[in-house]
Formats: sequence, C-alpha cells, structure tokens
Amino acid sequence: MSGTVTAVSSNGEYSFTKPNRDSITLLAGLGVEGDVHAGVTVKHRSRVAQDPTQPNLRQVHLIHEELFAEVGTEGFQVAPGDLGENITTSGIDLLGLPVGTLLRVGDEAVLEVTGLRNPCRQIDRFQDGLLKRVVGRDEAGHVVLKAGIMSVVREGGAVRPGDAIRVELPSGPHRRLERV
Repeated sequence: MSGTVTAVSSNGEYSFTKPNRDSITLLAGLGVEGDVHAGVTVKHRSRVAQDPTQPNLRQVHLIHEELFAEVGTEGFQVAPGDLGENITTSGIDLLGLPVGTLLRVGDEAVLEVTGLRNPCRQIDRFQDGLLKRVVGRDEAGHVVLKAGIMSVVREGGAVRPGDAIRVELPSGPHRRLERV
C-alpha cells in the first residue's frame, strides 16, 4: 500500500489551522520542527491540563485529502492545513491502518501510527456543522472518527508535497485505531 503527500503544514503558535509550507522537517521523538505540538510530552492544551507528563502520542497529525472531497459534497470547503494537520495524504486509507503501522515518508522520515485524532468543538468554530461530518456512525452504530490519525516520529527527515508514502503493516494481530 502506498500514497502521496499532497501538502505539509506547521505552526509555531496555537491556532486551529496551520499554514501550508514548502517542506517540514520531522525530528525523531519530537514531531515537526518549529510546530507548537512538537515535544516528548503532550502539548495539546486540554491534555496538558490533565497531566503534562503524558507521552506525546500526537506528534504528527495526518489527514487524508479524500475527506475534503467527502465533506465538500455537503457544502463544506476544507483545504490542507485547515483542520490543523501536519501532513495531508492521498491514496491511503489512513483510518483503516492498525496501531503500530510504519509510514515511510519521502527519502528518510518514518512515522509510527499511534491512534485516531479525537475531533473537538473547534471544528464547528471553523465551519458550523462540520464536526457532525467528521464524526459519524457505521452500519452497526459504532462511532467513526474521520478527522485523521496521529503518529510519532521514529526517524526524522524532510517531508514535501509530492513525496511518496510507503505503508508497512505491523506483524502479529492488528489492533484497531482508538482515539489518542
């Protein structure tokens, strides 16, 4: 399984959206160089308030570009970086990956998938009603979180739009993604 990086985004200040960049640099064990969410321990404000010593399992946020087209059919206009992601992808079923999947991005970087992004009310502040489109239910009535996945950086390197993403599934039984 493989896909492509369609955009990269980062922001050194807390804000919901992140501006697109020509490239970002991933730092092993930390996240995106210069991004407000980079670090060994949690940086998301609500998680810091609960316990600032928690490990940062949300170093790099990825969203599949296909989500933008899906919500676009319902009148929402969402572009790369708008939902706070660092890497926008195309061609990979991110939500279907198991915990521990390795994503080899570009020539050097390696990300390890840790879980699902837990969408928050800020999504409705961005565009009213959008939160209900990125949180849904499957045929069995189970909650489905569509706002991307979270990962940690195992090997650093530069990431640019157009870079290939190669997926390496973990061996052994696959664990479904849960929110982190």
